Amino acid sequence: MFGRLTLDAFKHEASQNFAVLMMVLTGMAVFGLLFYLKRWKWLWSEWLTTTDPKRIGVMYIIVVLLMFMKGFADAIMMRLQQALSVGESHGFISASHFQEVFSAHGTTMIFFVGMGFIFGLLNLIIPLQIGARDVAFPFLNALAFWLFTAAAMLMMISLAVGKFSTAGWLAYPPLSGVEYSPDEGVDYWIWILQIAGLGTTISGVNFLVTILKMRCPGMTLMKMPIFVWSALCSMILVIFAFPILTATLFMLTLDRYLDMHFFTSGGGGNPMMYVNLIWAWGHPEVYILILPGFGILSEIVPTFSEKRLFGYVSMVWALLLITFYSFIVWVHHFFTMGAGPGVNSFFAIMTMLIAIPTGVKIFNWLFTKFRGRVHFTSPMLWFFAFLLNFTIGGMTGILLSAPPVDFQVHNSLFLVAHFHGMVIGGLLFSLFAGFTYWFPKFTGFFLDERLNRYAFWCWLTGFLLAFMPLYMLGFMGATRRLDHYEASTGWHPLFVLVAIGAGIILCGATIQVLGLFWSIKNRKKNWDHTGGDPWNGRTLEWSISSPPPIYNFAIIPTVNELDPLWAIKRGEAPPPIMDYEDIHIPKNTPVGMYIGGFSLIFGFAMVWHIYWLAIIGFIGIIICVIFQLSGNDEHDLMTAAQVQEIEEARMPSHLKRGEFI
Repeated sequence: MFGRLTLDAFKHEASQNFAVLMMVLTGMAVFGLLFYLKRWKWLWSEWLTTTDPKRIGVMYIIVVLLMFMKGFADAIMMRLQQALSVGESHGFISASHFQEVFSAHGTTMIFFVGMGFIFGLLNLIIPLQIGARDVAFPFLNALAFWLFTAAAMLMMISLAVGKFSTAGWLAYPPLSGVEYSPDEGVDYWIWILQIAGLGTTISGVNFLVTILKMRCPGMTLMKMPIFVWSALCSMILVIFAFPILTATLFMLTLDRYLDMHFFTSGGGGNPMMYVNLIWAWGHPEVYILILPGFGILSEIVPTFSEKRLFGYVSMVWALLLITFYSFIVWVHHFFTMGAGPGVNSFFAIMTMLIAIPTGVKIFNWLFTKFRGRVHFTSPMLWFFAFLLNFTIGGMTGILLSAPPVDFQVHNSLFLVAHFHGMVIGGLLFSLFAGFTYWFPKFTGFFLDERLNRYAFWCWLTGFLLAFMPLYMLGFMGATRRLDHYEASTGWHPLFVLVAIGAGIILCGATIQVLGLFWSIKNRKKNWDHTGGDPWNGRTLEWSISSPPPIYNFAIIPTVNELDPLWAIKRGEAPPPIMDYEDIHIPKNTPVGMYIGGFSLIFGFAMVWHIYWLAIIGFIGIIICVIFQLSGNDEHDLMTAAQVQEIEEARMPSHLKRGEFI
């Protein structure tokens, strides 16, 4: 009846049992607090059933915060193990558990922190920057979030029930095949990624259509903010890359469940076909993550330099070229495959070429700052940290693009240092900058600047200590997934230094989390009294009150300039005419959440081969889809008089007088 699920699935090592206990206690505390405050009805009507992209964006970031804590705990465990497991000592976790932690860390951080943070910001920012009241498909937007959340919950369940994959975050065969991974770990990984990947693909289509079809009057493609351009390019990559991941995982599923042989050499399959396919998705995935980061910084640097972005057209073409090149560089991840000098040379040259448009953006940002009035606020500090670390990571990427060098450092900690230079020094620092920059827009108050600066210095110092030694360890022969080594290697002092760096990063992350709650507690002290434009912003999101009303714009703006709000402030464009109109707002619906719940049931049942439960989950999904498709799109009507009343109550006095400066 319960398939392969037995009581043994609940037996874990002490460290894992502690993590499960903390997870359960935290969940109970949250549920208890909701009951105590009697907030269940509010939670249901205002958040869980919402189709408002701003609320969905906030929920994305809440899930991201929880998954970040889990993924960061995995990282700390690995660094402690590597610092302690040397010579006669074998650390505090077993070798197999270390491999689980390794796989879970990569999966969590890429799919549930990086991707989740990106889609959270897209939901919060894109409709506002293009002058739209909503996204193109509000229900699909909610559905994508609940699929993402269902996959995240399945990831957390894998911590408590059974084991996670030991085959790494990309699960190369033959290690991920039944012969070498007969337990449920790889199956967890497959269904987590399939559910999350479906939600990502839906979001990709949604935001692509939103950007192409819902821009306000006058906003041509070459008048879009660079963040919108970066999102457009990223969503194009999502639409073309994620179906590759879905198909690859489907073939791996057939190998594991139906004894097929797409990737098993003994049955006529080819494991290298999997490696090609997974990286044909995987390298565009890197740019799916980093392109919005480039867009974020392209909004921050001009604002805090009080200058228009230098080289707007070249920045757009750089984004488009990166989007194109990202699909023809994937082989540099496995130059050691033996494809031959001709193939390796082509992909090496393409990898070097993609560095050119990437370098263009760095010079654009620097020239934007040149002779500007630079404000050294915390978003700009994160930009400077990005600039340093991303440049170092980029230069090591050029080094790796040369096949002879790659042959020497392939599968070493040199690669780990390079990759984290991109995703922490590049992606995460830019996301922190964007979160700090746009936080007052969606809350009405600032994050505590002093605590932000403390966190910044901890992250920067800790990152350099935690990852620069990995370059040296890579050259010394230390490999990835290393849970034990001999003292005679001489690696131990560097691994201790790396662990110290991770501890300093932990201090920075702790300050950020505490600072978030501290800022909420002291929000009246940190309130934005400008009414919605605390940074002297350039783009449309700063033209409305903070936090934005549910309809975003009472009057759909007309854009004639690249930086429309600056144009109004400088008298180069007329302010909007307050001619209010009725607004239709999509009604809340719980169907997206129901589909996410049934997807969670289906995924869990497939992991444990509980086929009757999987059938129930699948039928539930189908019924919900039919129900949603059978009904009409329902909207609430907000009359022009209601809109006017809301706007006049929210509008600060200087805006009522028509003063935008």
